[in-house]
Formats: sequence, C-alpha cells, structure tokens
Amino acid sequence: MSPRFETIDWYDVPRYYDLVFDEDTEREADFLEAMHARFGRAKAGAGARRVLEPACGSGRLVEALARRGWSVQGFDLSAPMLDHARERLDAAGLDAALYRASMEDFRARGRVELAHCLVSTFKYVLRERDAEAHLAGVARALVVGGLYVLGFHLSEYDVDQRTRERWVARDGDTEVVCNIQSWPPDRRRRLERVRSRLRVTEDGRERRTETNWTFRTYDARQVRRLLRAVPEFEHVATYDFTYDLDAPRELDDSQLDVVLVLRKRAAARRPG
Repeated sequence: MSPRFETIDWYDVPRYYDLVFDEDTEREADFLEAMHARFGRAKAGAGARRVLEPACGSGRLVEALARRGWSVQGFDLSAPMLDHARERLDAAGLDAALYRASMEDFRARGRVELAHCLVSTFKYVLRERDAEAHLAGVARALVVGGLYVLGFHLSEYDVDQRTRERWVARDGDTEVVCNIQSWPPDRRRRLERVRSRLRVTEDGRERRTETNWTFRTYDARQVRRLLRAVPEFEHVATYDFTYDLDAPRELDDSQLDVVLVLRKRAAARRPG
C-alpha cells in the first residue's frame, strides 16, 4: 500500500518551506545586489537602497537584504508566511514593511530602486492580463532606472512525461524531503499541474504532506510577447538559476530556468 499524504497548503508550514529553499538565500542576495550595481540606473540619490519583494513568502530574502542595510517591503497572500516572516525579523532585531496582497493587485508602500521575485512564484498568475497587471504594478513601484529581477521556469510543450525534482534539507533533528512532480503542460490552455510532497521527520515522528497547484506556462516566445505588452520595462539581461554573473544567456528555450533583468524606462507608451 502506498503511504498516505495529508493534503495541505505547503505555505501553511513555513518552517519546512524555509528549510527546502534557505540554502540559496545568500547566493540570491549576492546576485540581486550585483544586478542592482551592474544594471540599475536609478537617480533617487546616492546610495538609495530600497527594495520590494512580491510574494515574499517566509521572509528569507526580506531578512537577508534587511541585514545588508536595505529598506525592505514585501507582500504575500499567505497569512502564515507573513506571520513567520515577521517572527524571523523580530528575532533578528530587523524591520521591514510587510503586507498582504496579490501579485496582480497591490499598492507598494513608496518607490524602490529594486524589486525581485524568484523561484517561479510569478507563474501562479494564471491569466495573461493579470501577468501584465503584475508587471505594470511593479513598474509603478520602481523609480526610473530601477530594476525588476524575475525568475521562473519555462515549459517544454513537447514533453509528454512527468518531470521530478527532489531536495533534502536538515536542521538539527528535523529532516525535510521534498519531491516536486510536474505533469506535461497543456499548450492550448497554458496550464501545468504541479504537486509537492513533503516527508518531514521531527522528534522521532514522521509527517507526510501533499500540495497540488496549477502554474501558467511560458516558452521564450510567450515571455517576449508578454514583455512587449508592458513597455514600461526594457529587458536588459537574462541569467539562469546558477546566478553566475559571468554567464549571461539568451532568452530562448535552450534552458528552462530564466532570470530576467528588467529596467524601468523613463517614458513609455502602452500599445493601443
């Protein structure tokens, strides 16, 4: 008999989520600061370091950038994640403006020089018009010359088999094994089904949980089309999830993970 999994929203267990993703936090923070230094053209004053994180989740990058002297704001739809983020900031003696909002409908708390959203959270926005609204909202929050660093995975429409990823993370006596499975994307509907299963061993007991969700799909052509619909941004560079500063890449379908570096233009006319 297959083991039974408790159906939950894995964003309701932020500590376990943190263990899975925390390994990359400092490397991601290094990359974001390097992008700001290399491509940012903001004229908000010397040394201006204000940052916005849509879908800030458990606050791991909120804390990391606050420690580095950034003035941080972030928003998320998950109340447990925001509570966890506030607790970790309090424990570290740090401060940030955190609030609840959706990716496509938010109002930033002042202007920023840098915004970022990594690990494919952007793909939760399931409609094209909402994806455009999200990008336009981030552009409104940025000063001219400010950057939005946006990371997510492209989809392989020709794949007809499931794909799997696995991570193992430990903290003291706690072990989290995360298995993520993706089903072949639906090209017509531009949707793909994803399932995350966590096996958590803690205090000698094991807990198995399962979360199912749906992502919007993109290939490189669809990304370029979306960017043309939001002329507030110019696309200045593309990287991948290795975060190698010396290895920029083309926006194409040769590799599935992309990190877009978008810069706010001084002026832009919307199509139509």
